[in-house]
Amino acid sequence: MKRRGFIKSAALAVAASQIPGKSWASWFGMADYQIRMLSDNLGIFTEQGGTIAFLKSKSGIAVVDSQFPNPAQHLIDELRKRYDETPFQLLINTHHHADHSSGNIAFKGLVKHVVAHENSAKNQIRVSEEAKKVGKESVILAPDKTFQTTWNYKLDKENIKLHYFGAGHTNGDSFVHFENQNTVHTGDLVFNRRFPYIDKTAGADIQNWIKVLDKAMDTFDSKTQYIFGHALDPQKIIGTQEDIKAYQNYLEKLLEYVSKEKKAGKSLAEISKVKVIPGAEEWQGQGIERGISAAYQEL
Repeated sequence: MKRRGFIKSAALAVAASQIPGKSWASWFGMADYQIRMLSDNLGIFTEQGGTIAFLKSKSGIAVVDSQFPNPAQHLIDELRKRYDETPFQLLINTHHHADHSSGNIAFKGLVKHVVAHENSAKNQIRVSEEAKKVGKESVILAPDKTFQTTWNYKLDKENIKLHYFGAGHTNGDSFVHFENQNTVHTGDLVFNRRFPYIDKTAGADIQNWIKVLDKAMDTFDSKTQYIFGHALDPQKIIGTQEDIKAYQNYLEKLLEYVSKEKKAGKSLAEISKVKVIPGAEEWQGQGIERGISAAYQEL
């Protein structure tokens, strides 16, 4: 990615996410894009931001998440090379954060529908309007279809079902189930072994997030394949129910640690000095303080 393009994408990210520019920019590195096929017609795309999934069918293509504008265009160009003029039928946003939705704009005029949970759509519009008020660039393609609890879309032989189980990472995150493939895109409801961003400004609820993961495991089965929004190891954005349980344990241990330290009279700054969360040492990377701050606020 050229520097000029990266700067433009980063500016959009800052406007849409409300995360301070320095911390947001450090969260995402620049890398050559990669496409990995999980089956004959289901694949994932990675470059800069949250993992994208795509499903190709005879009558069209469905895409889950869009990263930033430049990566989104790279995806579109690559799918055009692979699948000629197969139309884009559906773009799904797992949630509103810029690394999952600001690339929507690249699909303008190409995709038939953009869909997300109703809270996700509201959040996307809200942060865009707030960015404009302070003079930041914010060009979005908002969802034209929203839902409250579940939403179905039949694409030839595949049924795509969206599930909303309540507030977690934000108040508008969806699980996207490719039912025949038995593959679920979790969006940022799961950060695999990587410290998460927990967006309290958009209704994140850690205690409820633990329950959301219980509902997911009750809804999907032990053989379900999961696509995660982010992972410490880029090769481990695909996982199993065991990874869901492990992430649930991280959230539980995060609350336990912060609660114990807070009751002991320690300040947020003191609590944030740790390098790992006791009992969930596998979670690493940048940003441990973000989860601690969110838990401190919640408790």
